[in-house]
Amino acid sequence: MKECDVAIIGGGPGGYVAAIRAAQLGMQVICIEKSSNLGGTCLNVGCIPSKTLLYATEHLTPDFHFDQMMSRKQEVIGGLAGGISALFRKHKIEHLQGLGRLIESHLIEVNGQKVKASHIILATGSEPIALPFLPFDGKTVLSSTDALSLEAPPKKLLLVGAGVVGLELGSVYLRLGTEVRVVEFLDHICPTLDSDLSKALQKSLEKQGFVFQLSSKIIAKEGSVVKIENAQGKIEEQEAEVMLVCIGRKPYSEGLGLEAVGIQKDRRGYVQIDSNFRTAVPHIYAIGDLVDGPMLAHKASEEGVAVAELIAGKRPHINYMAIPTVIYTHPEVAGVGFTEAQAKEAGLKVKCGKFPFKANSRARCKGEEEGLVKVVTDAQTDKIVGVHIMNERAGDLIQSGVIAIEKETTARELGAMSHPHPTYAEAIKEAALAVHGEQIHF
Repeated sequence: MKECDVAIIGGGPGGYVAAIRAAQLGMQVICIEKSSNLGGTCLNVGCIPSKTLLYATEHLTPDFHFDQMMSRKQEVIGGLAGGISALFRKHKIEHLQGLGRLIESHLIEVNGQKVKASHIILATGSEPIALPFLPFDGKTVLSSTDALSLEAPPKKLLLVGAGVVGLELGSVYLRLGTEVRVVEFLDHICPTLDSDLSKALQKSLEKQGFVFQLSSKIIAKEGSVVKIENAQGKIEEQEAEVMLVCIGRKPYSEGLGLEAVGIQKDRRGYVQIDSNFRTAVPHIYAIGDLVDGPMLAHKASEEGVAVAELIAGKRPHINYMAIPTVIYTHPEVAGVGFTEAQAKEAGLKVKCGKFPFKANSRARCKGEEEGLVKVVTDAQTDKIVGVHIMNERAGDLIQSGVIAIEKETTARELGAMSHPHPTYAEAIKEAALAVHGEQIHF
């Protein structure tokens, strides 16, 4: 039997980061991961491979080869996974490969071996949701994982779900010459986005070639023909060579032995925790996609650090309002804090400022004029409660919004800060000034 201070089930961005932080704090750590590669979904079949493919297809050249792009993707994954393994060696963290299962409150079984731990962190992540009547087969009905390893681009792709993952993967294959049609149940794309950004992104993607069929749902598939029903109940049939189903993800909470130790899940499979990530068993914690909240790698990492520090007796801080989201389409879209609608639903008197990139000098120099910055404020205090950006570098620019919300910055304070010229970041300053109608360049 192996013994340790902290055992972690799951080696993704929540689990491996928790392992490193716990080791830094002087604890003996064992991380149990079913895959030979550490890094979880994000590194192996999510964030990293999809961004590698997105970048490759943004820069297509006449000598482009699909198989070389896929090889490059694997090289990136392998290199980063190797880096995590090196960090484990550096911090003397033991990696056990296999499926971990709770058999007692302090005891985990993995590959017939037992691990006894003073504290346990559950960080098993999530998996794609399939349509109830249409299981993934890896050939004609694809999950997001399947779409990262195709042997060739399909001629036509029916994308089910207009969320972040689907639009990113759809962008990859659209650029490779695939005809992409999107069926979305809601009447707008990317439901978590501020409405102004959602509309702007849809318009941009349509110009690129996406075809959107909103307020519609797949109700059946017979051979290569799918039946699609719209909001009025009208049913039409379409040929679907390949379907990519991206309707969300569910927590990977089956087979963990939760019931054996008295840990509860809700009806959606999320593990129930208190404000300190504790389950019903106080020394067992759960983080990341396994618990309710946005399924984001960086959110899981922050929670991993927080739990390690809680175990060490520290008082960590996570401001969930200041956790950003990014969609890596072209242009990118990023947001942090409240959307305008959410701020109003929270009872705030809202005041917004917007600034278009067509009036930004750096964007004009580069010919990247699509998009805007939107700053959402509490009109009574002038504090910034939301920042939303659509621009080719929105994922990097959004950090200004994160800092503004974390530090309770007002629109006037952000508008008074000097920003270098010419940069995309000047649009953030201008949007903050626009809250009070004081923008200079538009």
